[in-house]
Amino acid sequence: MGTDAFRTVTRNNKMHIRFEEIKEQDLPEVKQIYDWYIENSTATFHTEPIRIDQLKEFIYVNHPLYPSYLIYTDEVITGYCFLTNYKKRQAYDRTAEVTLYLKPEYCRKGIGKIALAHLEHQAKDKGLKNLIAIVTGDNEESMALFEKSGYTRCAHFKNVGEKFNKVLDVIGFQKEI
Repeated sequence: MGTDAFRTVTRNNKMHIRFEEIKEQDLPEVKQIYDWYIENSTATFHTEPIRIDQLKEFIYVNHPLYPSYLIYTDEVITGYCFLTNYKKRQAYDRTAEVTLYLKPEYCRKGIGKIALAHLEHQAKDKGLKNLIAIVTGDNEESMALFEKSGYTRCAHFKNVGEKFNKVLDVIGFQKEI
């Protein structure tokens, strides 16, 4: 594997974090993590579990500009992260949307911040100039992560989604890299 296939980071000499590009055979594991968020949170506006072919519409395998990674912590899959199109028009090819999901038991351990830095490094290497994050308005932890990582709140869409009988805002964050 080349350096683009995986990258290793150590945090506090206690946790070993590794990123490995998602392959086709990894998609059921990714779907399992995502399905948990669909069924138990407002982090996504999907309201029913999705099929693998639907997952592939925004998580790409072997894409030259928008990589996707499994996150391993101490050799256990703890989540995934990816870059995807902000909009599917050529004028936006300098911008990507950044997304990460961790298994719930691995949240608040610093993994998200390391994953975000990894994606930013990959984006910069691929010549991307802007990263956009779209976060549900009640997802305080994700908003804090992006703000601590140097993203600027740039949009606030009020009452645009509804899940679990709750009307939700969407907040946009941007970072020029």
